[in-house]
Amino acid sequence: MAYPHIGIIGGGIAGATAALHFADLGLQVSIFEQGPSLVDGPPICHLHAGGNLYREISQQQCVQLLKESIETVKLYKYTMNVRPTVIAVPIQDKGQPEDLLPRLQVIKDAYQSLVEQDSSNQVLGDPQHYFKLYSQQELERLSKRDVPNPDSLTEQSLDEWMIPFAKSVDLNTLKFPVVLVQEYGLSVFRLSATVNLALGQLPNCQIYTQTQVIGVEAQDKQWTIHHTSYDANQSVHTPEQATTVDYLINASGYQTGVVDDWINAPRSRLVEFKAAYVTHWQEGSALWPEVIFHGERGTPQGMAQLTPYPDGYFQLHGMTEDITLFEDGVAHSTEESSQPKLPVHLVNKIIHGWSEEQQTIRTNKAIQHMAQFIPSFASATLGGKPLFGAQQIPGTDITLRAASVSFAGDNYARMEIVKASSALEAAKQIEEQMRECGFYDERQLTQQNIASQLTIEQVLDTACTLAEQRHYPLALAKVGGVQSK
Repeated sequence: MAYPHIGIIGGGIAGATAALHFADLGLQVSIFEQGPSLVDGPPICHLHAGGNLYREISQQQCVQLLKESIETVKLYKYTMNVRPTVIAVPIQDKGQPEDLLPRLQVIKDAYQSLVEQDSSNQVLGDPQHYFKLYSQQELERLSKRDVPNPDSLTEQSLDEWMIPFAKSVDLNTLKFPVVLVQEYGLSVFRLSATVNLALGQLPNCQIYTQTQVIGVEAQDKQWTIHHTSYDANQSVHTPEQATTVDYLINASGYQTGVVDDWINAPRSRLVEFKAAYVTHWQEGSALWPEVIFHGERGTPQGMAQLTPYPDGYFQLHGMTEDITLFEDGVAHSTEESSQPKLPVHLVNKIIHGWSEEQQTIRTNKAIQHMAQFIPSFASATLGGKPLFGAQQIPGTDITLRAASVSFAGDNYARMEIVKASSALEAAKQIEEQMRECGFYDERQLTQQNIASQLTIEQVLDTACTLAEQRHYPLALAKVGGVQSK
């Protein structure tokens, strides 16, 4: 049986993970990416191992995100920033902290069960310590303790992780209890470094970066992908080339509908443009947990998210229309086209970047949004350009977070992930469909797992180079939190 040639359009986290998965199996893979390197898209920063950032999603989605996150960490072992996340409900919010507790217990039990099935699933610390609750009195006591030496912290030093929070947050703005949960960070730069290094070592994977796919057509039972490449300054395009593949994976991110339209495979979806902001806070030199202040999405009181990195850098989300969200930032597909149309000014941001004025205004609003809970954060300054991009959401539910893949016919799959941790599960579902359709016999293949052979030094070195090339602070590529024990 001849092995199929797989064509993947899009080299973001979805396409790159699929390329790594199938190339590891020994299949021939060609991946096409517009940018200069793989995984250079929306602001991935959180593992979502339990979905606790999103109180509006179902328990089923939370458990699915937990399972997918564990598999993701096992594939990309140097990408995690090991530090817990604090979930707090502000006094002004309609929700109650107690509402979070049944779900936390379900996720904790699911994690315990996964660890009992396979000890290698224990990537989020001891399941017994998956979460802990703190009263106002306990936090006031912790606020009087000294900030611990970073070298003394482990992922299980729960009270010690809470000390910077207890010292800096205005506790009178919160309802209690406050939750600490073992949801960790994810480094987009170390993720990118891992796939770029690993795929570069696989001779059966052809990587086409700085390549524009300009059309796809069906030919017999195959697909012909028409593409052209351009040099770094995009002034010279090569003549059009054609690559014929047996199976087509559409991993085009927010542009997935363009390929759907080319091959007449209609699909309903949303596209949302979002941004996060890079700040530097002189007082933030301690090892911080990530902090989530819940709020109603799209209102001035939208969720505030503080993501820590080394060297006093923090990434901010504010789920309001003048910070992370945009007034006209959600577009819908139509009966005429599967590709939602974002406004021109947002597409221009994706292609050309932001003006300094835009960066400064929105970053300062993000700082002010955080300072209502952490007053001393008002002294933070702009630390770099925003992390931004557009994400697709299949269907019509803007709150959907656990999504993976859909199929049209026997040899076309769309990767429709919303969270980075869903990419590997989507690739596995495509593998299963390919086997069911007789593309190959798994008994003839040997899994390699090239990524596991990389060293932390290799990944860090490449991640720092990528951060530099993309004009972001090196801190975003470095290891945050503690070394997992």
